[in-house]
Amino acid sequence: MFTRRQAIGTIGSAAVSFAAPAAFAHTYPTVTLHKDPSCGCCTDWGKHIEAAGFPVTVINSPNVKALKRQVGVPQDLAGCHTAEVSGYILEGHVPVAALQRLIDERPDAIGLAVAGMPAGSPGMGGKPEAYDVVLFTPTSRSVYGRFKGAERIG
Repeated sequence: MFTRRQAIGTIGSAAVSFAAPAAFAHTYPTVTLHKDPSCGCCTDWGKHIEAAGFPVTVINSPNVKALKRQVGVPQDLAGCHTAEVSGYILEGHVPVAALQRLIDERPDAIGLAVAGMPAGSPGMGGKPEAYDVVLFTPTSRSVYGRFKGAERIG
């Protein structure tokens, strides 16, 4: 037979057990997404990032091109939106797996870019095609990962 004290102890232990995962959950930094107000694929990319646990703040701006120049995005790597997170720039439809790796590794770079708008990349519709995520600095660039859709393939 349960005493009142045992019942209260059991309920308290259960509450701690359920609360513990939330206390140890990974907290991601906020991603600030600069996009054209009428762009739906940019909104969908933000939802992709948010679904992985990143808080997203959207700034609708009719002149995202000026921001790209200001933060150092090379013209040939430009995508349709620009985001900022933890001192890095994310240009275009960067998949969340590449963003998580960037946050974990903290390379010396301006950020990551997915040039253009590859079909099937996060936020884009269509049959997924392979594309590169590029790590870029003021003077160099390298392939940070090859993806098809949101999945890394190389």
